[in-house]
Amino acid sequence: MPLADSIRPKTLDEVVGQKHILGEGKPLRKIIEGGKIPNMIFYGSSGLGKTTVANIIADSTDMVLYKLNGTSCSTADIKEIIAARGSFGFGSEKGILLYLDEIQYLNKKQQQSLLEYIENGDITLIASTTENPYFYVYNAILSRSTVFEFKPVEKAEIVPALKRAFSIACEDSEIEYTFDEDAFEYIAAGCGGDVRKGINTVELCLLAANSSRIDIELAKQLTQKSAMKYDRAGDQHYDILSAFQKSIRGSDENAALHYLARLIAAGDMASICRRLLVIACEDVGLAYPNAIPIVKACVDSALQLGFPEARIPLADAVVLLATAPKSNSAYMAINMALKDVENGNTGDFPRHLQNVHLDGEGAPVKGQHYLYPHDYPDHYVEQQYLPDEIKDRVYYQFGDNKFERAAYEYRQKINENRKG
Repeated sequence: MPLADSIRPKTLDEVVGQKHILGEGKPLRKIIEGGKIPNMIFYGSSGLGKTTVANIIADSTDMVLYKLNGTSCSTADIKEIIAARGSFGFGSEKGILLYLDEIQYLNKKQQQSLLEYIENGDITLIASTTENPYFYVYNAILSRSTVFEFKPVEKAEIVPALKRAFSIACEDSEIEYTFDEDAFEYIAAGCGGDVRKGINTVELCLLAANSSRIDIELAKQLTQKSAMKYDRAGDQHYDILSAFQKSIRGSDENAALHYLARLIAAGDMASICRRLLVIACEDVGLAYPNAIPIVKACVDSALQLGFPEARIPLADAVVLLATAPKSNSAYMAINMALKDVENGNTGDFPRHLQNVHLDGEGAPVKGQHYLYPHDYPDHYVEQQYLPDEIKDRVYYQFGDNKFERAAYEYRQKINENRKG
């Protein structure tokens, strides 16, 4: 049996981390201690204690625990569990606690099959998922469940757990091992908040040790990169990209570089490049229009170079965007224009803007009256361009930055010249 499973906590006090829900007086702890278990969904990445807490809940109640995994179970498996209920021979207080791991892998129909049994109380459901349940769990199940988020465990809490695991693993060993403190620290820092991953690394160190002393060099060789814990199709992918863009938008170049480093460590070149191009247009925009071709050049260089050298032009682009002035004026303007189009606020083209129509003799049809701006001072002449129904609509508001102020002042000068 793997070390992480053999030393799995048996009580809430032994669980590492999750003090926000399992600490004294916190909601999940009070529910468990109260003994009346509702339907729940545990949300968080692997190795944070979701299964452990479900086991503790089962042990603290009179219910019988069944476990299914969404990657392999079927509707028939659920019905089989229900069918077995009558054979328990228990009193009316007994029931089934179904721990359904990775519920996001069940399709809508399979998730719907649970509803009947949840409704009539045949099953108390504890489902776990590594993905955002509000996107992946059927709404009817969500509405009947309480969602608890399990968060990555802090390094300071992981180190004692690793020491406990090491101590237990050495109990039956004929060799008297020692484990350097900095090796514990390195493993705790490198497991990405995943306690099980850290314990597995401690076990690997014991199996691979060439001497009785386990030092940081061996820990470095066996510790997997925490940044590799990255699913390009999952929530963490979008969370990192979101943090990346919001850090640049917020002009925090250091945070932006941190998230860039995490994306680089995952080798996600395509997402980095696409997001940088979006940021240049959406968040910097007309405040510094030259950022757009500069970032495009950085992206092209990165794609041509490949990793590891690609990190350099990518970092150039990130620092440039994070420290540049910001404007979302064009972004907001096009969103407003699109909203009008989607809502059907369009109308016919003004007659004078339509393509020139010719009569039977090849002459322009009278009545278009288009005024050619280049024939007028400042290349500007006042005429209606929007359809009649929205002729006074204003989408674009000049931003408060050097470039857009200059454009605004130029527009004002033209208007004054026209009036004069």
